[in-house]
Amino acid sequence: MFWKNDGYFLLELLLSLSALFMLSMFFVPLLIDLANQSQHHIRDKRAKQFLFEELQANLIEDRINTHYAITLNGTEYKIYWRLTSVSGQKEVCVKVEENTLLPSFEDCAIPE
Repeated sequence: MFWKNDGYFLLELLLSLSALFMLSMFFVPLLIDLANQSQHHIRDKRAKQFLFEELQANLIEDRINTHYAITLNGTEYKIYWRLTSVSGQKEVCVKVEENTLLPSFEDCAIPE
């Protein structure tokens, strides 16, 4: 018998494309979830950074009654001071509203 090896057969091409498709069906959701987790950690890290910057600014000057918002890369970080119910001290809070992919986040700290 004579073998013709002029290129790929249609069956081999379909087999390799189906294997590639099955691999992409496994890895694409993992990559999307990894990107969402990365955005979540970046947003939380920036919120904590703004919190500690506000605490540092409170040590230098009295900023207990300031309320403002910072917008960074389309995300709005609301920084405000509130009275705690436990000790009666003021604490600073940073709040980020939820969007389509990420839940809301709020972190508070009392100046020492």
